[in-house]
Formats: sequence, C-alpha cells, structure tokens
Amino acid sequence: MGQLWAALDGAWRVLLVGLILGAGLPALFAFGVRALAWGTGGEAEVMTDGVALKPHPVGRVIAYTIFGVVVLAVLAGIGYIVAHGLGWTITFNGVLPVFTKK
Repeated sequence: MGQLWAALDGAWRVLLVGLILGAGLPALFAFGVRALAWGTGGEAEVMTDGVALKPHPVGRVIAYTIFGVVVLAVLAGIGYIVAHGLGWTITFNGVLPVFTKK
C-alpha cells in the first residue's frame, strides 16, 4: 500500500509541474501579448463602433513584465538542464538560484 501512495504522490507532482510549465507559461505569454495590444492601442486593440482606442502605457509595462517572467522561467529551465548535465545542482537559497557541486 505504501508503494501506491508513493506513486500517487509522484503523479500529482508531475501533473502540477506539467500544468504550470506546459499550460501556465504559454497562457501567461498570451496574456502578455494581449496586454501589449492594449498598451499599443489603435488597430492592435479591438475597436468598438469603428473607433480606434487610445494606447495605455500601463499595458506595455504589464506586457514587458510578463515577458520578463516568461524569459526568466525559460532561462531557469535551461540552467537546470545544463547544470545537471555538468554535475552541478541548483538550490534556491532565498530568491536567486545558486549553483553548487554535487
């Protein structure tokens, strides 16, 4: 019975990471594109009654922040893969990742 619980414990962790990285990052990127369209205004934004909407600087700030988060997540994933290939491990002591020898 203990092996079943161990398998289920591993399965929900894989499912959670798959949802976050497999669907979460692309959804976050799509939200960033939408925020960029809102920040650009004009024909990039959905027009109501044929009137072009004005640009919103806040939309650009939100978009670039989201794009930064997505890029950092991708770089962290690449760093994780490369570090383990070279015999290092990554620990998160605080906010920033730290590379240490195994």
